[in-house]
Amino acid sequence: MALYKKMISGKPYWYLREMARVDGKPKMVSERYLGTAEDIEKLLDAKESATLPAKTRHLGFGDSAAAWSVLARLDVAGIIDEVAGARRADAGASVGTYLALAALNRVVAPTSKLGFADWWKTTAADRFAKIPASVLDHRKFWDAMHALSLKQLAEVEERIAVAMISEFNLDVSALALDMANFATYIDSANENAPIAQRGKAKQKRTVPSLVGLGLVITRDGGIPLLAHTYPGNKPDVTQFPLMIDELGARHRKLAETTGTGEKPEVTVVFDAGQNSATNFTRVTDTGLAFVCSIPPSHVADLLQLPAADRTIVDKERFAGLTAVETRRVVYGTERRVILTHSPTLHAAQVAGFAQTLAKAQAKLAELTESLARGKTRRTTDQLTEHIKAITRDSWLRRVLVCELTGDTPATHKLTVIVTDTAKEELEDEVFGKRVLVTTQEHWPIADVVAAYRSQSDAEFGFRQLKDPHVVSFSPMHHWTEHNIRVHTFTCVLALQIAHLMRREAEHAGEHLSVRELLDQLAGIQETVMIYPSTGGRPKIRRMLTETTATQDKLTAVFNLTKWAPKKS
Repeated sequence: MALYKKMISGKPYWYLREMARVDGKPKMVSERYLGTAEDIEKLLDAKESATLPAKTRHLGFGDSAAAWSVLARLDVAGIIDEVAGARRADAGASVGTYLALAALNRVVAPTSKLGFADWWKTTAADRFAKIPASVLDHRKFWDAMHALSLKQLAEVEERIAVAMISEFNLDVSALALDMANFATYIDSANENAPIAQRGKAKQKRTVPSLVGLGLVITRDGGIPLLAHTYPGNKPDVTQFPLMIDELGARHRKLAETTGTGEKPEVTVVFDAGQNSATNFTRVTDTGLAFVCSIPPSHVADLLQLPAADRTIVDKERFAGLTAVETRRVVYGTERRVILTHSPTLHAAQVAGFAQTLAKAQAKLAELTESLARGKTRRTTDQLTEHIKAITRDSWLRRVLVCELTGDTPATHKLTVIVTDTAKEELEDEVFGKRVLVTTQEHWPIADVVAAYRSQSDAEFGFRQLKDPHVVSFSPMHHWTEHNIRVHTFTCVLALQIAHLMRREAEHAGEHLSVRELLDQLAGIQETVMIYPSTGGRPKIRRMLTETTATQDKLTAVFNLTKWAPKKS
């Protein structure tokens, strides 16, 4: 039997011929038309599909491929390698590749460096990234972290920020600044990591030590442009000047890099936690404009203005939000001040205060009953301090009247009264109100409000870093100052990648949170089918699972076909 090709009208057609000797001479005894090469391929595919695979397995594809796509678009590995220098001869991959992979893992499925190789095997990433699990030992990651000095790390962060701005055309005219801290597993006595210190945990749990992190985030997509890591026992207000100085320097460098010749106008947004006369001066001296909030007590007279003085800001954008603007001296300088009132915030504060009041009343009632039974031996001073602790909230002190009589344990008596008039005055004077201060003299009030509300993007970034499942700061199993700072860099890089992905999906009409986006992408899997061998190596076929309309759109957004398995 042999294949035989016939050329008909310049096109090849294939036949299967059987030859035999007839009367001692070779002669064709049968001829079977097979068709074109394409026809033969279809026949083979049909036969193969009729054969069930001996084994199948599903690998993660969409989420890791999309994150890898953004990392590649920014050339993160290339930027790091250019700064870090040539790779070691015994390294399985370059320093940039290892750190880019660490960020990729933080986006998709945060795990320790020890568990990285096992996670990698559950994905199809080794195929399209061309990086085998055998070179992903946790010690290789540590070597890569050590290979980058902190000075080099700062340069890498700056270059990646410039790449994000230019590659994704980010609007950096308004930036939000916020700070948070993260729990570690480090004993505060560890002298190798002075950045990890005991402090007040914002995660509301008892921990040995904390690491502080400040972020400057764009209003355009909530993309972190600047990260500042600091000891967890340092108050936020002390770190603000350092971030402002770095932000000013970053934007001067950006102007030089882009060749604009002038520093772009930047408005930084921050909240009352960073307020001080020094910090206000620092911002203006750096040449940055600002929008911030201040405690209402700084301009208490504004709270007394009648509601009739306020007007609707922008009904379409902010529903029932009303505002009035004026000028007041704030931290020694006359500034533009805007008082806003939000019905939504008002209602939330009413509900929150009702809970706070109920808890305080319950504790005071318990104390009252205890005194009435003569079951306490505390002195008058001790009881007075205890009552102050229960009513330490300034709003409670306005509403509750607590009268302690008697001068011995046997004669002590507590009377508690809720002053309804004071409660109504509190709600009318304070609830729902916020005081904004800005150097932007010509911005409409609506733009000032929108800028301030971008602070929520920074807060969301921190909440995202505390999500244990995607884009997470934890687990953080590092015990030295250097490695903690490099680890934080990879976490912030993961946050940058995740929010760039969300921004790209948003521009394509897919309004998804980071978690929802990654869930959709995780649904795009790669199926590996291993067919029985008929001699030689088994036949392996790869294909993507069926996708929804949303997943099809995301496939196009992130050009996942570039990383998809080739048809065999």
